[in-house]
Amino acid sequence: MINYLKYITIFAIIFLISCNKSSIEDNDKLLAKVHDKYLYESEIKNLFTTTYSKDDSVTIARNFINDWIKKQLMLQKAELNLVEESKDIERQIEDYRSSLLIFKYKQELINQKMDTIVTEEEVEQYYNEYSGNFVLNHHIVKALYLKISKEAPDIDKAKRWYKSDSPEDLSRLEDYCYQYATKYDDFEKNWIPFNNLLIEIPANISDQERHLKYSKYIETEDDLFYYFVRIYEYSLKSTIQPLEYARSKIKSIILNKRKFTFLDELENSVYNDALNHNEFIIY
Repeated sequence: MINYLKYITIFAIIFLISCNKSSIEDNDKLLAKVHDKYLYESEIKNLFTTTYSKDDSVTIARNFINDWIKKQLMLQKAELNLVEESKDIERQIEDYRSSLLIFKYKQELINQKMDTIVTEEEVEQYYNEYSGNFVLNHHIVKALYLKISKEAPDIDKAKRWYKSDSPEDLSRLEDYCYQYATKYDDFEKNWIPFNNLLIEIPANISDQERHLKYSKYIETEDDLFYYFVRIYEYSLKSTIQPLEYARSKIKSIILNKRKFTFLDELENSVYNDALNHNEFIIY
């Protein structure tokens, strides 16, 4: 086998350094043979570019030939050892090819022709009609979260500012946090799971619902940091999701329904058009 591989490599090198390109095209040389399978020079020509050195080209050719040999040997083993049912892959390949072509065709038509704009009116209508399908399985909040080093100056001011409703105080807090806070996340306009916030702070809140109902703030600390949370709004587990929280999910649902309708109409249109033009016969 070693001599055989050496013979193949020599053949590949001869091919790569040949200066007569036309002779290669006119006289395709055999590079390798595994039982009744053959590999010719013309099958590896496209592997190479002018940017490859001769050494690189030889390495690429050698690797390709060895991989081809391994593939043919494994294929023969598979054909010899698999039962007939397992070897019957022609139909599977054709089914896969057909499914892939149809899928790509449908995707092209969806991209070109399906309306992907979902209006706010459509979202609100769906939400009002199916709000019972949008029940929270966890508490969610809109909140402000601060993590500040204990070495930062004027901590008392930060404590006062984060509880204030004054735009001036909140602006001062923002400037302060950009300088000194390790974390400053303002979720005033975005709902987030309450648990996502709690894992950021060293606080043990056993009754989350009670805390949300009766306290707007969380203040705690560890050896290195102070942690401050202000709850702007909350929505409790097992209640209907706020429209803002459900909006993106509703848009996805509407688009999926629209896609199924589009594809169903497409298949019916193709079928009826072919029927009208006598393109198929049912016996």
